[in-house]
Amino acid sequence: MSDAPAQHESGSPNQSRSPSPAGNEVLTLRALVSTKDAGVIIGKGGKNVADLRDQTGVKAGVSKVIPGVHERVLTVSGSVEGVAKAYGLIVSQLLSATPSSPVSANPSTPPSSIRLLISHNLMGSVIGRNGLKIKAIQDSSGARMIASKDILPQSTERIVEVQGTSESIGRAVEEIGRCLLEDWERGVGTVYFHPGSNDERTGRRTGHQGGGRRPNGDAPPPRGRTSPSPHSPTTSPTNLRTQNISIPSDMVGCIIGRNGTKITEIRRLSGSKISIAKEPHDETGERMFTIVGTPEANEKALFLLYNQLESEKERRVGREQLQQEELQE
Repeated sequence: MSDAPAQHESGSPNQSRSPSPAGNEVLTLRALVSTKDAGVIIGKGGKNVADLRDQTGVKAGVSKVIPGVHERVLTVSGSVEGVAKAYGLIVSQLLSATPSSPVSANPSTPPSSIRLLISHNLMGSVIGRNGLKIKAIQDSSGARMIASKDILPQSTERIVEVQGTSESIGRAVEEIGRCLLEDWERGVGTVYFHPGSNDERTGRRTGHQGGGRRPNGDAPPPRGRTSPSPHSPTTSPTNLRTQNISIPSDMVGCIIGRNGTKITEIRRLSGSKISIAKEPHDETGERMFTIVGTPEANEKALFLLYNQLESEKERRVGREQLQQEELQE
Protein backbone atom coordinates (compact mmCIF):
# COMPACT_ATOMS: atom_id res chain seq x y z
CA MET A 1 0.00 0.00 0.00
CA SER A 2 2.87 2.36 -0.77
CA ASP A 3 2.29 5.93 -1.75
CA ALA A 4 3.52 6.53 -5.25
CA PRO A 5 5.50 9.73 -5.77
CA ALA A 6 4.14 12.36 -8.12
CA GLN A 7 6.12 12.32 -11.33
CA HIS A 8 5.90 13.47 -14.91
CA GLU A 9 3.67 11.47 -17.22
CA SER A 10 6.68 11.43 -19.47
CA GLY A 11 9.70 9.31 -20.01
CA SER A 12 13.36 10.04 -19.89
CA PRO A 13 14.67 12.18 -22.76
CA ASN A 14 16.06 9.33 -24.79
CA GLN A 15 14.05 8.12 -27.73
CA SER A 16 10.86 9.13 -29.39
CA ARG A 17 8.12 6.64 -30.11
CA SER A 18 9.17 3.24 -31.40
CA PRO A 19 7.34 -0.08 -31.76
CA SER A 20 9.19 -1.39 -28.71
CA PRO A 21 10.39 1.40 -26.39
CA ALA A 22 13.81 1.02 -24.81
CA GLY A 23 13.92 -0.32 -21.29
CA ASN A 24 15.15 3.02 -19.96
CA GLU A 25 12.14 4.83 -21.38
CA VAL A 26 9.80 4.97 -18.42
CA LEU A 27 6.18 6.04 -18.62
CA THR A 28 4.44 7.33 -15.51
CA LEU A 29 0.68 7.46 -15.89
CA ARG A 30 -1.66 8.67 -13.16
CA ALA A 31 -5.39 8.09 -12.82
CA LEU A 32 -8.11 9.37 -10.54
CA VAL A 33 -9.93 6.59 -8.67
CA SER A 34 -12.62 6.50 -6.01
CA THR A 35 -11.60 5.60 -2.47
CA LYS A 36 -13.61 2.38 -2.82
CA ASP A 37 -11.83 1.42 -6.05
CA ALA A 38 -8.48 2.28 -4.46
CA GLY A 39 -9.21 -0.32 -1.78
CA VAL A 40 -9.85 -2.96 -4.45
CA ILE A 41 -6.66 -2.01 -6.34
CA ILE A 42 -4.55 -2.27 -3.16
CA GLY A 43 -6.24 -5.42 -1.86
CA LYS A 44 -6.11 -6.94 1.58
CA GLY A 45 -2.70 -6.31 3.09
CA GLY A 46 -1.54 -4.83 -0.22
CA LYS A 47 -1.84 -8.20 -1.98
CA ASN A 48 -3.48 -6.98 -5.20
CA VAL A 49 -1.03 -4.17 -5.87
CA ALA A 50 1.89 -6.50 -5.05
CA ASP A 51 0.55 -9.08 -7.53
CA LEU A 52 0.14 -6.31 -10.12
CA ARG A 53 3.79 -5.36 -9.75
CA ASP A 54 4.89 -8.98 -10.06
CA GLN A 55 2.78 -9.65 -13.16
CA THR A 56 3.70 -6.48 -15.07
CA GLY A 57 7.03 -5.27 -13.68
CA VAL A 58 5.62 -1.81 -12.99
CA LYS A 59 5.84 0.35 -9.90
CA ALA A 60 2.35 1.13 -8.63
CA GLY A 61 0.88 2.93 -5.67
CA VAL A 62 -2.11 4.92 -4.47
CA SER A 63 -2.08 8.27 -2.68
CA LYS A 64 -2.96 8.50 1.00
CA VAL A 65 -6.52 8.71 2.26
CA ILE A 66 -7.60 12.27 3.05
CA PRO A 67 -10.51 12.59 5.50
CA GLY A 68 -13.63 13.82 3.71
CA VAL A 69 -12.14 13.33 0.24
CA HIS A 70 -13.56 10.48 -1.83
CA GLU A 71 -10.92 10.26 -4.55
CA ARG A 72 -7.32 9.10 -4.62
CA VAL A 73 -4.57 9.12 -7.24
CA LEU A 74 -3.26 5.88 -8.71
CA THR A 75 0.28 6.12 -10.11
CA VAL A 76 1.75 3.44 -12.39
CA SER A 77 5.33 3.61 -13.75
CA GLY A 78 7.16 1.28 -16.08
CA SER A 79 7.50 0.38 -19.75
CA VAL A 80 4.63 1.37 -22.03
CA GLU A 81 3.58 -2.25 -22.38
CA GLY A 82 3.82 -2.86 -18.63
CA VAL A 83 1.75 0.21 -17.76
CA ALA A 84 -0.88 -0.71 -20.36
CA LYS A 85 -1.07 -4.29 -19.07
CA ALA A 86 -1.33 -2.99 -15.49
CA TYR A 87 -4.25 -0.72 -16.30
CA GLY A 88 -6.00 -3.57 -18.12
CA LEU A 89 -5.58 -5.81 -15.06
CA ILE A 90 -6.79 -3.03 -12.76
CA VAL A 91 -9.98 -2.62 -14.81
CA SER A 92 -10.51 -6.40 -14.65
CA GLN A 93 -10.06 -6.29 -10.87
CA LEU A 94 -12.59 -3.49 -10.50
CA LEU A 95 -15.12 -5.30 -12.70
CA SER A 96 -14.77 -8.59 -10.82
CA ALA A 97 -15.25 -6.73 -7.53
CA THR A 98 -18.61 -5.41 -8.74
CA PRO A 99 -21.12 -8.31 -8.63
CA SER A 100 -23.86 -6.25 -10.25
CA SER A 101 -21.77 -5.84 -13.39
CA PRO A 102 -21.14 -9.30 -14.94
CA VAL A 103 -19.40 -7.95 -18.03
CA SER A 104 -17.78 -11.21 -19.03
CA ALA A 105 -21.13 -12.99 -19.02
CA ASN A 106 -23.02 -10.30 -20.86
CA PRO A 107 -21.20 -8.41 -23.64
CA SER A 108 -24.01 -5.85 -23.83
CA THR A 109 -23.34 -4.69 -20.28
CA PRO A 110 -22.02 -1.08 -20.17
CA PRO A 111 -18.20 -1.04 -20.25
CA SER A 112 -15.87 0.03 -17.48
CA SER A 113 -13.79 3.19 -17.49
CA ILE A 114 -10.61 4.70 -16.10
CA ARG A 115 -9.94 8.44 -15.61
CA LEU A 116 -6.40 9.26 -16.67
CA LEU A 117 -4.71 12.46 -15.49
CA ILE A 118 -2.96 14.13 -18.43
CA SER A 119 -0.97 17.36 -18.46
CA HIS A 120 -2.83 20.16 -20.24
CA ASN A 121 0.30 20.74 -22.33
CA LEU A 122 0.25 17.12 -23.53
CA MET A 123 -3.43 16.99 -24.48
CA GLY A 124 -2.62 18.09 -28.01
CA SER A 125 -0.35 15.06 -28.37
CA VAL A 126 -3.23 12.75 -27.41
CA ILE A 127 -6.00 14.53 -29.33
CA GLY A 128 -4.04 15.49 -32.45
CA ARG A 129 -4.90 18.02 -35.10
CA ASN A 130 -8.67 18.17 -35.63
CA GLY A 131 -9.02 15.24 -33.24
CA LEU A 132 -7.43 12.80 -35.67
CA LYS A 133 -5.11 11.17 -33.13
CA ILE A 134 -7.75 10.48 -30.50
CA LYS A 135 -10.03 9.09 -33.22
CA ALA A 136 -7.24 6.79 -34.44
CA ILE A 137 -6.61 5.53 -30.89
CA GLN A 138 -10.32 4.84 -30.43
CA ASP A 139 -10.55 3.03 -33.76
CA SER A 140 -7.50 0.83 -33.17
CA SER A 141 -8.21 0.03 -29.51
CA GLY A 142 -12.00 -0.29 -29.55
CA ALA A 143 -12.20 1.96 -26.47
CA ARG A 144 -14.07 5.25 -26.23
CA MET A 145 -12.16 8.33 -25.04
CA ILE A 146 -13.59 11.52 -23.59
CA ALA A 147 -11.15 14.39 -23.08
CA SER A 148 -12.25 16.97 -20.52
CA LYS A 149 -11.87 20.61 -21.55
CA ASP A 150 -11.47 21.72 -17.94
CA ILE A 151 -8.23 21.93 -16.00
CA LEU A 152 -8.48 20.35 -12.56
CA PRO A 153 -8.24 22.63 -9.50
CA GLN A 154 -4.80 23.62 -8.25
CA SER A 155 -3.09 21.87 -11.16
CA THR A 156 -2.29 21.90 -14.86
CA GLU A 157 -3.87 18.49 -15.48
CA ARG A 158 -7.03 17.41 -17.26
CA ILE A 159 -8.96 14.14 -17.31
CA VAL A 160 -9.12 11.76 -20.24
CA GLU A 161 -11.75 9.12 -19.53
CA VAL A 162 -11.15 5.83 -21.33
CA GLN A 163 -14.22 3.55 -21.57
CA GLY A 164 -14.42 -0.04 -22.75
CA THR A 165 -13.46 -3.58 -21.84
CA SER A 166 -10.28 -4.26 -19.89
CA GLU A 167 -8.60 -5.32 -23.15
CA SER A 168 -9.62 -2.23 -25.14
CA ILE A 169 -8.68 0.09 -22.28
CA GLY A 170 -5.26 -1.59 -22.08
CA ARG A 171 -4.73 -1.07 -25.82
CA ALA A 172 -5.81 2.58 -25.59
CA VAL A 173 -3.52 3.21 -22.61
CA GLU A 174 -0.59 1.80 -24.60
CA GLU A 175 -1.28 4.17 -27.50
CA ILE A 176 -1.76 7.13 -25.14
CA GLY A 177 1.50 6.24 -23.37
CA ARG A 178 3.41 6.26 -26.65
CA CYS A 179 2.03 9.73 -27.44
CA LEU A 180 3.11 11.03 -24.02
CA LEU A 181 6.62 9.62 -24.34
CA GLU A 182 7.01 11.00 -27.84
CA ASP A 183 6.30 14.54 -26.64
CA TRP A 184 7.70 14.17 -23.11
CA GLU A 185 9.26 17.68 -23.20
CA ARG A 186 5.83 19.28 -23.22
CA GLY A 187 4.97 17.63 -19.91
CA VAL A 188 7.92 19.18 -18.07
CA GLY A 189 6.67 21.52 -15.35
CA THR A 190 3.30 19.80 -14.91
CA VAL A 191 1.56 20.84 -11.69
CA TYR A 192 -0.08 17.66 -10.41
CA PHE A 193 -3.67 17.39 -9.24
CA HIS A 194 -4.22 16.30 -5.65
CA PRO A 195 -7.79 15.47 -4.56
CA GLY A 196 -8.86 17.81 -1.81
CA SER A 197 -6.84 20.75 -3.10
CA ASN A 198 -9.69 23.24 -2.69
CA ASP A 199 -11.55 20.86 -4.96
CA GLU A 200 -15.20 21.82 -5.26
CA ARG A 201 -15.90 19.99 -8.51
CA THR A 202 -19.52 19.32 -9.28
CA GLY A 203 -19.01 18.46 -12.91
CA ARG A 204 -17.13 21.70 -13.60
CA ARG A 205 -13.87 23.30 -12.63
CA THR A 206 -13.53 25.92 -9.90
CA GLY A 207 -10.38 27.93 -10.40
CA HIS A 208 -7.81 25.55 -11.84
CA GLN A 209 -4.56 26.96 -10.69
CA GLY A 210 -1.08 25.63 -10.16
CA GLY A 211 -0.56 23.86 -6.87
CA GLY A 212 3.00 22.62 -7.28
CA ARG A 213 4.67 19.30 -6.85
CA ARG A 214 3.74 18.16 -3.35
CA PRO A 215 3.65 14.61 -2.06
CA ASN A 216 0.23 13.12 -2.77
CA GLY A 217 -2.32 14.26 -0.23
CA ASP A 218 -0.57 17.37 1.03
CA ALA A 219 -2.68 20.49 1.29
CA PRO A 220 -1.92 23.37 -1.09
CA PRO A 221 -0.43 26.62 0.18
CA PRO A 222 -2.91 29.30 1.32
CA ARG A 223 -4.36 31.07 -1.68
CA GLY A 224 -3.88 34.59 -0.43
CA ARG A 225 -0.25 34.33 0.65
CA THR A 226 2.35 36.14 -1.44
CA SER A 227 6.12 36.01 -1.17
CA PRO A 228 7.50 38.94 0.82
CA SER A 229 9.98 40.97 -1.24
CA PRO A 230 10.58 38.33 -3.91
CA HIS A 231 13.29 40.46 -5.53
CA SER A 232 15.28 40.96 -2.33
CA PRO A 233 18.79 42.07 -3.38
CA THR A 234 20.36 40.07 -0.54
CA THR A 235 19.15 36.72 -1.93
CA SER A 236 20.49 34.99 -5.01
CA PRO A 237 18.71 31.62 -5.21
CA THR A 238 20.69 28.83 -6.76
CA ASN A 239 17.79 26.38 -7.13
CA LEU A 240 16.23 28.09 -10.13
CA ARG A 241 13.86 26.01 -12.26
CA THR A 242 12.55 26.60 -15.76
CA GLN A 243 8.97 25.65 -16.59
CA ASN A 244 7.10 26.02 -19.88
CA ILE A 245 3.36 26.23 -20.35
CA SER A 246 1.33 26.69 -23.51
CA ILE A 247 -1.39 29.34 -23.59
CA PRO A 248 -4.00 29.66 -26.38
CA SER A 249 -3.15 32.67 -28.54
CA ASP A 250 -6.57 34.25 -27.98
CA MET A 251 -5.91 34.21 -24.21
CA VAL A 252 -2.45 35.79 -24.28
CA GLY A 253 -3.80 39.35 -24.31
CA CYS A 254 -5.83 38.85 -21.15
CA ILE A 255 -2.75 37.57 -19.31
CA ILE A 256 -0.52 40.40 -20.48
CA GLY A 257 -3.11 43.10 -19.78
CA ARG A 258 -3.24 46.66 -21.05
CA ASN A 259 0.33 47.99 -21.41
CA GLY A 260 1.57 44.81 -19.75
CA THR A 261 0.04 45.63 -16.37
CA LYS A 262 -1.23 42.12 -15.54
CA ILE A 263 1.91 40.16 -16.49
CA THR A 264 4.01 42.74 -14.62
CA GLU A 265 1.89 42.18 -11.51
CA ILE A 266 2.23 38.38 -11.83
CA ARG A 267 6.01 38.75 -12.10
CA ARG A 268 6.08 41.03 -9.06
CA LEU A 269 3.88 38.84 -6.86
CA SER A 270 5.58 35.58 -7.76
CA GLY A 271 9.19 36.64 -8.06
CA SER A 272 9.60 34.58 -11.24
CA LYS A 273 10.85 35.84 -14.56
CA ILE A 274 8.22 35.22 -17.23
CA SER A 275 8.91 35.51 -20.95
CA ILE A 276 6.37 35.06 -23.74
CA ALA A 277 7.07 33.70 -27.21
CA LYS A 278 6.16 36.15 -29.95
CA GLU A 279 4.85 33.44 -32.27
CA PRO A 280 2.86 30.21 -31.76
CA HIS A 281 5.20 27.24 -31.26
CA ASP A 282 3.21 24.75 -33.34
CA GLU A 283 0.05 24.20 -35.39
CA THR A 284 -2.16 24.41 -32.29
CA GLY A 285 -1.66 28.18 -32.32
CA GLU A 286 -0.61 28.21 -28.67
CA ARG A 287 2.12 30.54 -27.38
CA MET A 288 4.83 29.33 -25.01
CA PHE A 289 5.28 31.04 -21.64
CA THR A 290 8.67 30.36 -20.02
CA ILE A 291 8.82 30.77 -16.24
CA VAL A 292 12.18 30.92 -14.43
CA GLY A 293 12.45 31.06 -10.65
CA THR A 294 12.59 29.04 -7.47
CA PRO A 295 10.08 26.17 -7.18
CA GLU A 296 8.00 28.28 -4.79
CA ALA A 297 8.06 31.34 -7.06
CA ASN A 298 7.14 29.29 -10.12
CA GLU A 299 4.28 27.65 -8.23
CA LYS A 300 2.93 31.08 -7.37
CA ALA A 301 3.36 32.26 -10.98
CA LEU A 302 1.47 29.23 -12.32
CA PHE A 303 -1.27 29.80 -9.77
CA LEU A 304 -1.67 33.43 -10.86
CA LEU A 305 -1.48 32.64 -14.58
CA TYR A 306 -4.13 29.95 -14.42
CA ASN A 307 -6.27 32.11 -12.15
CA GLN A 308 -6.17 34.83 -14.80
CA LEU A 309 -7.02 32.29 -17.52
CA GLU A 310 -10.02 30.94 -15.63
CA SER A 311 -11.31 34.43 -14.85
CA GLU A 312 -11.16 35.30 -18.53
CA LYS A 313 -12.89 32.05 -19.54
CA GLU A 314 -15.71 32.68 -17.09
CA ARG A 315 -16.02 36.28 -18.30
CA ARG A 316 -16.33 35.08 -21.92
CA VAL A 317 -18.88 32.42 -21.04
CA GLY A 318 -20.93 35.04 -19.20
CA ARG A 319 -20.72 37.37 -22.18
CA GLU A 320 -21.85 34.63 -24.57
CA GLN A 321 -24.79 33.75 -22.34
CA LEU A 322 -25.80 37.41 -22.19
CA GLN A 323 -25.65 37.69 -25.98
CA GLN A 324 -27.80 34.56 -26.36
CA GLU A 325 -30.37 35.94 -23.93
CA GLU A 326 -30.47 39.21 -25.85
CA LEU A 327 -31.04 37.31 -29.10
CA GLN A 328 -33.91 35.35 -27.57
CA GLU A 329 -35.70 38.46 -26.32
